[in-house]
Amino acid sequence: MTFAIHGLNVSRGVAIGRAVLVASSRVDVAHYFVQPHEVETEIARLRTGRNVVVDEIRRLQASITHMDPKETPQELSALLDVHLMLLQDEELVGGVKRWIADRLYNAEWALTTQLEIIARQFDEMEDEYLRERKADLEQIVERVLRAMKGAHSPVVVQPQRVARKLSQQDLLLDDTVDVPLILIAHDLSPADMLQFKQSVFAGFVTDVGGKTSHTAIVARSMDIPAVVGARLASQLVRQDDWVIIDGDAGVVIVDPSPIILAEYGFKQRQRELERGRLQRLLHTPSVTMDGEKIELLANIEMPEDAPVALSAGAVGVGLFRSEFLFMGRQGRLPGEEEQYQAYKRAVEGMKGLPVTIRTVDVGADKPLDDSLRDDAHLNPALGLRAIRWSLADPAMFLTQLRAILRAAAHGQVHLLVPMLAHAREIRQTLAHLDQARKQLDNRGVAYGAVKLGAMIEIPAAALSLRLFLKHFDFLSIGTNDLIQYTLAIDRADESVAHLYDPLHPAVLRLVADTIAECRAQGKGVSVCGEMAGDVTLTRLLLGLGLRSFSMHPAQILAVKQEILRSDTTKLAPWARRVMEAEDPERELADS
Repeated sequence: MTFAIHGLNVSRGVAIGRAVLVASSRVDVAHYFVQPHEVETEIARLRTGRNVVVDEIRRLQASITHMDPKETPQELSALLDVHLMLLQDEELVGGVKRWIADRLYNAEWALTTQLEIIARQFDEMEDEYLRERKADLEQIVERVLRAMKGAHSPVVVQPQRVARKLSQQDLLLDDTVDVPLILIAHDLSPADMLQFKQSVFAGFVTDVGGKTSHTAIVARSMDIPAVVGARLASQLVRQDDWVIIDGDAGVVIVDPSPIILAEYGFKQRQRELERGRLQRLLHTPSVTMDGEKIELLANIEMPEDAPVALSAGAVGVGLFRSEFLFMGRQGRLPGEEEQYQAYKRAVEGMKGLPVTIRTVDVGADKPLDDSLRDDAHLNPALGLRAIRWSLADPAMFLTQLRAILRAAAHGQVHLLVPMLAHAREIRQTLAHLDQARKQLDNRGVAYGAVKLGAMIEIPAAALSLRLFLKHFDFLSIGTNDLIQYTLAIDRADESVAHLYDPLHPAVLRLVADTIAECRAQGKGVSVCGEMAGDVTLTRLLLGLGLRSFSMHPAQILAVKQEILRSDTTKLAPWARRVMEAEDPERELADS
């Protein structure tokens, strides 16, 4: 019987194939007390299990170095690093040892107890991406539990494509073909995702996850259809069921009828044709029909993403999220040399094209050391985060500024500061930058010039543009947070998520005014939030005057296609009508 499962559409496209189920990675845990003389034995069991998993991950990392970089998502290496850091985190390991020593819990019980404590801290984080790192913690704990039981990790055996005799319903294909496989799982760790890539799965579905979870990030980087947050998919789908993934709608169709199979088979072929057509645009200049040159930049998380950005046709990096270098280290922050080397690799990887490095965007709800966590404040989204956190820790901030300045000696570097709102914050930031330069001068260390930019993601900043443009060379509109703060909507709160609206007239007004003021003063302006990569909004942003878009590399060619079909002289009056409409979404849909 045909039925549909709804989830989140995190990677577009259509995949059709047989289901390969990965049993839930939850491991049954025994709960019992040990004798005092058995404490050291339990701690040794824990240490052995952890070391087994560390060795597994290191072998996976080593295997990446022998794979074709074009075939391996760069995010995997970074995510495996996060898992290694979590495995060696004192908050986790030390806490487990205390449960064993103080309460005489067996090792498995102690491990899951400490997981619950740390998981609650993740649940309270406002930032969606870092909140979803709880899944990484759960996965490494489960891998340790499996190692302690002598069990294998979920996706160790790599299923290959299978040849079989097909019926008429079986995709209406020829007699013998390679049948694509669809992976169905409760969740997928970065290590599983690496094996997923090697196992030639055509798509995947997970019960859990969000649009910024690592599974979603890797899926988009691989440009493979995926649906996450499908809840009971791993329980409802049976092994070897025919499954359709509609990555555009976020729907999984199980046991489809011949008519549905034919319809989605046609959609799949059309998408492959469209992908081929888009690829032909790779070397086409991004210019509108009326001759306006449009800058298409890439958002990246790690230095190894630079070649991917280049291969997608990006003319620079509009946002390097430097916080990825800081995550999961529990106070063991990257030093100046480590950061410098990372930024340098990104700059050199872009082969002379500009790289915009955003200073670290963490704090309050996402402390780098859980021992410094402040649970007294109820709304961390409005607390000590981003530049506020950096200014509160001058030593850390100066270390990062020195590393970025040193990397600027190797190419074009733009320095981007997040979440500024006050004149005093601007003055403090500029003072720290001057101090970083003086420190490098005193050490005789070479550094380069940087263009200085500010993110517009707080309404107060969007309403103080002249102040910002007095001090900064360019502005970058972070639409994700700008929408959240403008509409007083917590993006992480499912009960109000439907009110999160990029087309709200107030949001459009702030975006339009920022673009207009920058252009009037001859300063650069870009959009680096999700709006930039949404092809349904490309023409609107062009009409509002935007000439620089920064997005995930996989989105660049689709946005370029919209640009090549656009005439900004006609879009400008239309965009104003949309912005002034009571219901911009309807106006946009009717046009």
